[in-house]
Amino acid sequence: MRPADHYRSIVFVTSVSASMVSIERAEYCVSKAGAAMMAELFATRLAPHGIGVFELRPGIVETGMTAGVKDKYTARIKDGLVPAGRWGQPADVGSAVLPLVTGNMAFANGAVIPVDGGLSIARL
Repeated sequence: MRPADHYRSIVFVTSVSASMVSIERAEYCVSKAGAAMMAELFATRLAPHGIGVFELRPGIVETGMTAGVKDKYTARIKDGLVPAGRWGQPADVGSAVLPLVTGNMAFANGAVIPVDGGLSIARL
């Protein structure tokens, strides 16, 4: 990229819930699936203009939103729910954004990137 060129991108932060069913959180799953489709549509429409669009799908991240289920998910993580064996941290999501906004992954336009410690890997 020439110095005069400025890479532009849009990064959607959705959730593994965009494609993983959680009966207790149906409305959340539906909203994330809708945002995921919007990311795909934008990626397709904006690619000819050199604008990258990406979707990050965080898993179980330790935030204020998950504080109420901390004990429940800590036990499930310990039992193997997340192959990485730990809660995600906001910095895990933040560090995934940098290569997307700097143009280092420009040809990966439309990519869905799990930031979930392996939670969404299909397993038996």
